[in-house]
Amino acid sequence: MAEDSQKTKGDGVFDRELLPNVDALTTFAYHLTYNEEDAKDLVQETFMKAYRAISSYDEGTNAKAWLFKILKNAYINQYRKKSRRPAQVDFEEFIGYQDSEDTSLAEYKDLREEIFENLLGDEVTTAINALPIDFRTVILLCDVEDFTYEEIAKIIDIPIGTVRSRLHRARNMLKEKLKNYAESLGFEDKRSKQSEDDSE
Repeated sequence: MAEDSQKTKGDGVFDRELLPNVDALTTFAYHLTYNEEDAKDLVQETFMKAYRAISSYDEGTNAKAWLFKILKNAYINQYRKKSRRPAQVDFEEFIGYQDSEDTSLAEYKDLREEIFENLLGDEVTTAINALPIDFRTVILLCDVEDFTYEEIAKIIDIPIGTVRSRLHRARNMLKEKLKNYAESLGFEDKRSKQSEDDSE
């Protein structure tokens, strides 16, 4: 009886705190895999693993960051299987991961949805997707999903300093890729112009 009560409680937390993140997870998975079916499979696997580990999740903490870590690990494991590498990510790492400081769910933003609303051009999305996976991941987590540096460090298991470094390099890569596109839309690089003015 107590077990049934615990299961009902777990189902309630799952429906209330985890499921609302499905769209954000799907977007992130799509930008990792470039394939809608693979993205759906990855999200399904993420929720299956989350459901099995629900007893280790502290209600009211950062469900989104917890789920993103599971998804990232699931993606790495899938990649390793395809590469025929035997090593596996230790899923115990994310089971205990909680962040009580941020209990709110960040607003979900779908890059593809913004394209359809003419807020982002195809060139921007193409440029993001052309970044190496490590740099693409930090851009998506920080600039699209609004995770803090601390959360990103926990999600992808790297030091905060590395997060900052990768983000800086990723943004510079994007800047170079998008410079011509921005100029075609009538934007000017004011920093470069100022630098030229100062040198005169």
